[in-house]
Amino acid sequence: MLQPRMALMGLRLPFRCLSSIVPSRAYSTVIREQENPSADEPSSSTFDPSIAFAPPPTRDDAGILLRSYTPRTPGIRHLRRPVNDHLWKGRPVQKLTFPKRGQSKGGRNNTGRVTVRHHGGGHKRRIRMVDFARAAPGPHLVERIEHDPGRSAHIALVRSQETQKLSYILAAEGMRAGDVVHSFMSGIPEELWKSMGGTVDPGVLAARTAWRGNCLPLHMMPVGTLVYNVGLRPGDGGQLCRSAGTFATVLAKGIDIKAKREHNDGPEGEEGVEKKPLTQREKQRKERISQHVTLRLQSGELRYIHKDCCATVGVASNPNHQYRQLGKAGRSRWLNIRPTVRGLAMNAAEHPHGGGRGKSKGNVDPKSPWGLPAKSGYKTRPKWKVNKAVVTPRERNQGKRRRGYH
Repeated sequence: MLQPRMALMGLRLPFRCLSSIVPSRAYSTVIREQENPSADEPSSSTFDPSIAFAPPPTRDDAGILLRSYTPRTPGIRHLRRPVNDHLWKGRPVQKLTFPKRGQSKGGRNNTGRVTVRHHGGGHKRRIRMVDFARAAPGPHLVERIEHDPGRSAHIALVRSQETQKLSYILAAEGMRAGDVVHSFMSGIPEELWKSMGGTVDPGVLAARTAWRGNCLPLHMMPVGTLVYNVGLRPGDGGQLCRSAGTFATVLAKGIDIKAKREHNDGPEGEEGVEKKPLTQREKQRKERISQHVTLRLQSGELRYIHKDCCATVGVASNPNHQYRQLGKAGRSRWLNIRPTVRGLAMNAAEHPHGGGRGKSKGNVDPKSPWGLPAKSGYKTRPKWKVNKAVVTPRERNQGKRRRGYH
C-alpha cells in the first residue's frame, strides 16, 4: 500500500487535479455549502431595475440544508446535520437551568423499576426551564437562539422590556436575535384598544398581533393560522406541537359560528315557517362549540381546544431535524439511547417472538414484550375512556402500508 501512495503523492505537485484524491489533512473538515453571493455581498452592478419590484429576501434559502463531512473516519462518513449557524456557541444562563439527576435518566421511576426501555448512559445535561405559558405581558427582545439538549426544537432567550427579566421560550422557525415578540395572554393592550377606536376590529387586531413568535389566546387567532406550543387547558402552558417542525392549523372558531347563527336565526324561516325549538342537548352542544376552536394537527386529527388556551404563531424551529443521520452507534449512546434488541433475536422466555430454530417468529401475531397486540391498529385505550375533544381521529395504519397502498 505504500508504493501506490508514494506514487500518487509524487504526482500531486505536477497534477493539481489529484489534490482532492490524496488529502494532506488527517482530521475531519466541514464541506463548505454553496452560498448565495447576492444575499451577503453587494452586487457589482450599480443599478438593477428589478430590485425595486422584487420581494424582500428571505433569511434562509429554500430546501433542506444538511451539512456533510469529509469521511476521514468511518464515524463521520454518513453523518448529516442540519445547518444551524445562527445558534449560540456559549453556555446557557445558569439561573434558568438545573441538573438532571437521579434514576430517571436510566428510564426508572421513583420505585426503581424500568418504565421506559432503552434509556441510560447518556451525557450529563442541564434542564432548561422553558416558559410554555408566556403569561408575562409586554414586548420581549430575543437576545439569542440556543440549542436545548432536552428537546429537538430550539429555544430563544428573551428579555422583558418592562422588567428586564430573562426567560427561555420555544423558538419559532425564522426567529433570530434582535426580534421582538409579544404575549397577549393577559388581554389586548390599552394602546391597541385606542388605535382601534375602542372596538374590536378583527382585521386590525390580526394585523397587529398575529405575528411570528407572538403568544395569543386561540380566539384571537385568524382562521388558517399555523400555530405551535398549543395548550390543552386555560391557564396552563403549551403541550401540543412542541417538537421540531411541528404545527397545527386553525380551522374554525366557535365564536364566529355562534355569531353567524344568531344573526341568521329569527322567529320565522325563509318561507314563513316557524323553526322548531332547540332541545336541551342541542343547546349544550352549540354552547360547547362556541367555547372551543377547531384545530387540525399534522397527523390529520381534528380536535376541539378551548378558546382561552394559549398558542404561538408560527412553526416550531429546526424543521430539518427529522433528516439528520447520527452516523455511528456511539453518537446514539451520547443521546442517552441504549441499543434496541428485536424480539425475534431474544429467547422464548423474554419475548413472544423469541426462541425457535431459525429466524421465524412462528405463527404468532405481532405482540409487545408483555403480550399485547402491537400492530394492525390495536388501541390500548379503554373503550369507556373516550376523548370527547377529538372530532375526527387520525388515520391509523390498519396493518397496511400508509403511503401509496390501500
